Amino acid sequence: MAALTENPEKTITDEIERFVSESPGNRQSKIDGSPYFETPLVGYADAHDPLFKEIKKSIGDFYLTPIEILKQSFPEHNTAWVGASVISWVLPIYKSIRKSNRKESRHPSRAWAYTRTYGEEFNNMLRSHIAAFINDRGFPTAAPSLMPLFSVCPTETVGFTSNWSERHAAYVAGLGTFSLSRGLITRKGIAMRCGSVVTGLKLTPTPRVYQDYRQNCLFYNSGTCGKCIARCPAGAISKDGHNKDICMAHLMEIMVMADSYDAAIPGCGLCQTAVPCEAEIPVKVE
Repeated sequence: MAALTENPEKTITDEIERFVSESPGNRQSKIDGSPYFETPLVGYADAHDPLFKEIKKSIGDFYLTPIEILKQSFPEHNTAWVGASVISWVLPIYKSIRKSNRKESRHPSRAWAYTRTYGEEFNNMLRSHIAAFINDRGFPTAAPSLMPLFSVCPTETVGFTSNWSERHAAYVAGLGTFSLSRGLITRKGIAMRCGSVVTGLKLTPTPRVYQDYRQNCLFYNSGTCGKCIARCPAGAISKDGHNKDICMAHLMEIMVMADSYDAAIPGCGLCQTAVPCEAEIPVKVE
């Protein structure tokens, strides 16, 4: 059993990469057996990072900070969780899946629908595996999105919102910044799924190489692009940002087709494909 005493960040990153590479869950069994996801990106954040409290203040009191998650998940541990951390990962969507979705103009491709349903099932497997991997080595660890405490709440300010955001955790962990469409633009682009666990293990935070929470988006950093506006079939994206209610209505339209897709949650993802940030941070032209 690999210990977590020397360079635990490398040990955990290696395990995440191994699981993504070797797990049968990361295979498009309904299509051609190729992966749902390419090699992951992994980042680390201090659970006490002030950004987590800023996010809570912005979203609402119902939103949970990492420390609140640990306290609720492990009430038997009477501790201040001084060394606690958040482990976040990005799963870049495989190139052939992205290519299939570029061709669509109203609804997602079948491969994209499978990725949203079965690829996310694999992401849940990864969440469970990494939580168990660290728990087995003596450090209390929880996957917020899989805990009974996880919920989605209506808000007056930002619509329906969960009490833990994988994208915001990835942002704090140095993995990317937000876009006009509210997606996260990472080094491997915006076409991705992400996940996280919160742990009592002290880990070295990943440096955030950006200065602004929208830095990687061409629309915000240079006033150009906006390609996601035209890509949205519902008109949910404008120069003012992303309208969650319009987006949700379109997703409900697609959900009616779930049986025909053979995918419980087909998703959409058109704004994440056929755009400059699909698979990289787009280059700002001076």
